Order: sequence, then C-alpha cells, then structure tokens
Amino acid sequence: MANTNALGMIETKGLVGAIEAADAMVKAANVALVGKESIGAGLVTVMVRGDVGAVKAATDAGASAAERVGELVSVHVIPRPHTEVDVILPHQLEKSTGTSYTEEA
Repeated sequence: MANTNALGMIETKGLVGAIEAADAMVKAANVALVGKESIGAGLVTVMVRGDVGAVKAATDAGASAAERVGELVSVHVIPRPHTEVDVILPHQLEKSTGTSYTEEA
C-alpha cells in the first residue's frame, strides 16, 4: 500500500540545528521521523511524515527551534508526494508499535 502521508523536510547548516529541529517536530505534532540526510558542506536535512496539518505544525516548530540554535537553510512540506519519491527516502522499518522510519546503514 502506498504511503499517502505528507512529507516535511527541514534543512540546516550543522547537525545540532537538525537534531533540535527533529526533537521539536516530533514533540509538536503526531508525526514520524523518517530520518536524516547529510548532504555535504555541513548541510543536514531531517524528514517527517504524517497528516498534512500535523506535518505543517511540526515543520513550523522545527524551523523555529533550528533558528534558535543554528542556521536554518530551508523548510518544505509536500502534501501528497508521489509514490516514486519513497525510492529516494531513507529505508523504512516496521515496528510493533506502528511504522517507524530509520536511515539505511
């Protein structure tokens, strides 16, 4: 079954801002952390999935938190990403408590 949840992304310069953003996002709304990607030059993107409203609230909170401790580069929410987008996201793992997302080793 295709994942129709919204995808929220926050990109920061530096890991500390990314971790702060991720923490704020999962505390602010009912979203699942998809994972993180280090792009290079200190850029780190963290991603969450959930209902559109929850993802929007989470990215707003995460962006504010990241700005307080580091450099916020970009914030974006895709309401209903095409199923092909899942191919480039970090590997997804199922847990007994529901769907959890972690980065591939």
